[in-house]
Amino acid sequence: MSEPKIYKSENEDFERKWLAYYQAVEGRPPRDTLLTALDSFDKENISTSKPYFAVDLGCGEGRDTVELLRRGWRVLAIDGQQEAITRLLNHPDIDSQLLQTRVLRFENLTLPESVDLVNASFSLPFCPPESFPKLWKVIVTSLRSGGRFAGQLFGERDSWAIYTSITHHTRKQVEQMLQDFEIEILQEEDHPGKTALGEEKHWHIFHIVARKL
Repeated sequence: MSEPKIYKSENEDFERKWLAYYQAVEGRPPRDTLLTALDSFDKENISTSKPYFAVDLGCGEGRDTVELLRRGWRVLAIDGQQEAITRLLNHPDIDSQLLQTRVLRFENLTLPESVDLVNASFSLPFCPPESFPKLWKVIVTSLRSGGRFAGQLFGERDSWAIYTSITHHTRKQVEQMLQDFEIEILQEEDHPGKTALGEEKHWHIFHIVARKL
């Protein structure tokens, strides 16, 4: 089987599971990396007449977006799956005046300038490896000085690193990616576990909160 066919079959397999994933994680709390980043903004106590602005990349069913809206942030929520955006918009606890949504794949991502926070909870690894450098450049460029990135990357020992459509990094590569940032959290997990769907999986994850210099 040629690599393009493998790549296509991997994408189809993951996309078939998104609906089950959204159902499995429905009602779960926001990610700790997001909460840490938000607490850091609160501690800075910067007076502003406008609400903070966040981009939630791979927003899924909205567990992080809802928390951002609850705290009065403006949010641009982006996901490659229409089902994710539909579930987010049907959530009972959202302020639609503060929310914009887009159905968009990472390969085609463009972002506005002067973003306060780019949140990407367990989503960036699903960007194809050949498109990841461009994606990361878009993220870094969009953030204002003092803005933050919060999210996860997969390490080279993660079970899903065998998939050609999944992006993974070594710790050294992650540290190089964050050279334009003050690292506030860089926590590494490397252990067996299960997915949200109950499947056995070895997790190798980098949890990141970083402030752009």
